[in-house]
Amino acid sequence: EEGEEDEEEEFPGLLGHGEGVLQLKTPTRLPSLPGGERAIGVAASGLFSLALSADGALWSWGSGGDGKLGHGDEQHQWQPKKIE
Repeated sequence: EEGEEDEEEEFPGLLGHGEGVLQLKTPTRLPSLPGGERAIGVAASGLFSLALSADGALWSWGSGGDGKLGHGDEQHQWQPKKIE
């Protein structure tokens, strides 16, 4: 049980549905990207996810360790955040 808790804390925001949503029992569509932008492509790994919007913007969320989300910091993102 303790290992499961550690795993959830270690990989926050992987689903992209907001803080505290760590598990869903059925496939669930993400809400629109912030600003109502439409995603035309997605990619996912064990630590983070990416979405490409119709206007060519790239969005990321999940574990921000080692700066892998592209936001210039190591903050975890619970929901999609546009890479500037």
